[in-house]
Amino acid sequence: MSLSRKNFLRTLGLSIPTLAFSTKPEQPTAPTPPPVKITDVKCYVMKRATFVKIETDAGVSGWGEGDHDYGKIVAAVVTDICKPMIVGKNPFEHERLWNKMYFEGMEAGNTGLLPGAIAGVDNALWDLKGKLLNMPVHQLIGGNEVDKIRVYGSFARGENPQTRKNAAQMAETAAQFVAQGYKTVKARMQIREHNLDPDPDETYQIVKEIRNAIGDNIELFVDYNNGYTSAKAITLTNKLYEHFNIAAVEEPVSHQNYHELAKVAAAVEIPVMAGEHEYNKWQFRDLILIGNADVLNTDVIKCGGITECKKVAILAECFNRKVMVHNARPTLATAASLQLVATLHNAARVQEYAGKREELGLSGLFDNYFEFKDGYLTIPQTPGLGLVVNERAMEKKN
Repeated sequence: MSLSRKNFLRTLGLSIPTLAFSTKPEQPTAPTPPPVKITDVKCYVMKRATFVKIETDAGVSGWGEGDHDYGKIVAAVVTDICKPMIVGKNPFEHERLWNKMYFEGMEAGNTGLLPGAIAGVDNALWDLKGKLLNMPVHQLIGGNEVDKIRVYGSFARGENPQTRKNAAQMAETAAQFVAQGYKTVKARMQIREHNLDPDPDETYQIVKEIRNAIGDNIELFVDYNNGYTSAKAITLTNKLYEHFNIAAVEEPVSHQNYHELAKVAAAVEIPVMAGEHEYNKWQFRDLILIGNADVLNTDVIKCGGITECKKVAILAECFNRKVMVHNARPTLATAASLQLVATLHNAARVQEYAGKREELGLSGLFDNYFEFKDGYLTIPQTPGLGLVVNERAMEKKN
């Protein structure tokens, strides 16, 4: 006997209360953890580094690195501006804390000192949350099934005209990186705006010596460090590409002149990289729309930390741009950079790394280090950023 639709609905309606009363829904049994509160923020200023420690009432601390330029001033911004805004707060309210520090502290300079100070706090917050949850940071912000990252050897001439490396010494350094397993190297010319279009100019000879030293199969980047006008940069870049097959140039013109940068990007045969002097997502917006940079070099210790750099990467993805971190710091900066890059869909296939740089005197600050093999760095899997701080050494050097 068939059941009419009306009778079926009537029957179903009568059965619902019975089901509701006879079936007891399962209740969640996991306890809600008590909120963690930030109790203190401390700065550790070295000659070549600025570190931030965030302490909590849970007995767990997080460590981060901020901008190393003018470290004492950066530490003052952390202590006087950032610290009062986050002490007593829950570290998991991370986004609100970042915005509070940035927008309420903006008068301290939103393209330099303030984002460099926030970076130290922000990276420490990520390290802290990872430790509290017993997870590496890249899993907290969206892992991308990446366990190692290819890196390139980055090296500079030196800022002091009396001690800076000549062409032969630069070539020797490049060859040392290749001997360690690097398949890509980058020579940083460190020309700067105050020496625009230098005369005499050693860049051509340096690149020539490097190419002779490393052979034709090693990828070679050249960083002009803001050293040329657009006309000079275009002529030199195309010449270096023609004769020595360089693969990319970085900051060919002043970072303060996006229109000149766009001229270079349109006229050269290879990708143009820029971004180490951009300190927030708004500057990177203009770097893309006006400067037309091909690859964005965001810096986790200058550009507001992992939180802001992740947003820059998402912005870059909208414009089909790759992200290549700017990082020559073999410390928590590298740890934070690795954790960030491991989450990016648009990460460049090779990322910057300058090696251990023992001359900085910072290696004794950590009880472990990154695993490097065949031109790759392994993503740390320990909770937080992945470097274990030796607090006794940190206190001693502070």
